[in-house]
Amino acid sequence: MDDRATALGQDAVLSSVDRFGIWLSSRRMRAALGSARGKRFADIGCGFEARASRRLIDEAASSLLVDLAIAEDLKAHPRVEAVEGLLPGALAGVPDASIDLLACTSVLEHVVEDDVLLAELRRVLAPGGRCFLNVPSWLGKHFLELVAFRLRLGESAPLEMDDHKRYYDPKDLWPLLVAAGFRPHGITCRRHKAGLNTYALCRVDP
Repeated sequence: MDDRATALGQDAVLSSVDRFGIWLSSRRMRAALGSARGKRFADIGCGFEARASRRLIDEAASSLLVDLAIAEDLKAHPRVEAVEGLLPGALAGVPDASIDLLACTSVLEHVVEDDVLLAELRRVLAPGGRCFLNVPSWLGKHFLELVAFRLRLGESAPLEMDDHKRYYDPKDLWPLLVAAGFRPHGITCRRHKAGLNTYALCRVDP
């Protein structure tokens, strides 16, 4: 995310399309990861307000939030560790195998070194851990650019689209997950949101 100066939602108003997309992603994320009660949770590239993961943050025994900037109320949460910085480098200080449940939604497409970020996500996951990823698909590219550049819905949309480095269908994302160290038998990788996004759930053997 070397071109970015702010986290999602920090300085620009999110559109109704943005908010609806975050809501859909959060539903899929919670279904994939299950309960966070008693778990160590992380939201990598959480956005300024960590909108998609608020419910899991309140459930979890502890939460790690990582983004360029994080809201003060989240940083003051007694069970939250907030790390502000660029990805993937911001994860360098996170211990190996220290996270049970991990979310990384709408982030990978913004990162130049997506392979390095995926390897870092695998590194910090504990045995038995789960990682949920959500990324825009190539079909989603056309819809997102329509919203951002032609319909101009929301202040953040054009900035977000111009920061995209790539798009992912399952055939693009799956080999990257394997190269990062996730085992094929532990990977579920599918389209969702009417094909506009791709998600992956990666399980680490106990």
